[in-house]
Amino acid sequence: MAAKAFLPEKLNVCLISRQFHVPKRSSEHNFFWLIARGLVQRGHSVKVLAYQNPNSTHLVEKDGVQIFYLGEGRSSKRRLAFSDLIKEKFIELHKQNPFQVLHSIDPAAYKISKYKEEYNLSVVYDVEATQMSQLFAIQGMAQETLGSLLSTSIAVAYKFLRTYLGRDRKLLQSADGVFVTSPQQRIMLERYYLYPDARIHTVPYGIEVGDLSPREKSDELRKQLAIPENAKTIVTISEMNEVNEMRNLFYSFEKLVIKKPNSRLIVLGNGPKFFDIERIMLNLALGSKVILAGAIHSSDIPDYIALADVYINTSARTTGFEPGLIEAMSQKKVIIGSEVSPMSSIVEKSVDGFLIRPADVKELSHLLLDIFNDDLPILEIGEAARQKILNLFDIEKMLTESINAYYEILYSTGKYRRKKKKD
Repeated sequence: MAAKAFLPEKLNVCLISRQFHVPKRSSEHNFFWLIARGLVQRGHSVKVLAYQNPNSTHLVEKDGVQIFYLGEGRSSKRRLAFSDLIKEKFIELHKQNPFQVLHSIDPAAYKISKYKEEYNLSVVYDVEATQMSQLFAIQGMAQETLGSLLSTSIAVAYKFLRTYLGRDRKLLQSADGVFVTSPQQRIMLERYYLYPDARIHTVPYGIEVGDLSPREKSDELRKQLAIPENAKTIVTISEMNEVNEMRNLFYSFEKLVIKKPNSRLIVLGNGPKFFDIERIMLNLALGSKVILAGAIHSSDIPDYIALADVYINTSARTTGFEPGLIEAMSQKKVIIGSEVSPMSSIVEKSVDGFLIRPADVKELSHLLLDIFNDDLPILEIGEAARQKILNLFDIEKMLTESINAYYEILYSTGKYRRKKKKD
């Protein structure tokens, strides 16, 4: 029997994400860029497979990282599914220089991972590649009544069976390891998805906060949005896939406006339910108080957050830390998140932010009124929020833990042995 190879000193890693932006400040999956750049800085090799580039460029090379945008420069006849495109490109690159690790945030990598033995490859998925976020979203809309809790439990069980049996079980079976960011994700993955705890790795993904000094409010942007100088402002981001989430926020804001008519609500984002949400806003006669800003570039989000006195995102549609909330905390803003989202694991209620149940309109309206009446220590909460982010999302720590996890995953496959430490 041939001796096992030693763990490689330098890794060749393939990262896969449909959306991959080289960020200036924050973006949807900013942590992937931090991992890619950091790996190269430490002497490893990285190739990124993504789909579309905002600049319509097929290949981007920056800081030693090569990013292939596979959906660019193809005729309509060659428009293959993303899963087929990444498999095609992966095989080409793998023949040139074999990868040891494939790390994917996208389920489309399954077409590669199911042949991992043939490629002598260790496969790592981010938990976002599963459909777990749908379960968090359902839980977030439950109310504190017996009927609501019962119907929510049934809905969660039904959704779990559909998503797990439909796709997630096969995907997890092909994974040598899964990255999570929060205790809730780890518990759910182990208890409900029956994924071995030894193969779950908690890595503190976050935005690059090292060079983030709090931004000044842009007077130009305020004028552009026609916001009065003395107005207090709420900012939120929505994918506009779910009407009830925005309806509850509008109801709460309506109660605030009655007592604080100079309040404004800025809603960033676009999606399939945009016109339904706009109709609800107009029916509540909030047209002069709510600004539906539409879709904006991710690099502009910090400027909008800088305008805010309060940043809200009570959605649970992501199983990880919502980037806007992290950005807002780093800017010393008062944030309101969902108590059933992963943010509940880092936010200490009333100390560095607030957590509510998304369906509780009454609590949200009372909380907003207390904030706008200056009945709460806003400055102290903002300072505590920023310090929490600086302490929690340390880039070097995140990178070290990612690399350590890669090596642990490689070793756990049984294909490698460790080098003995010299005395």
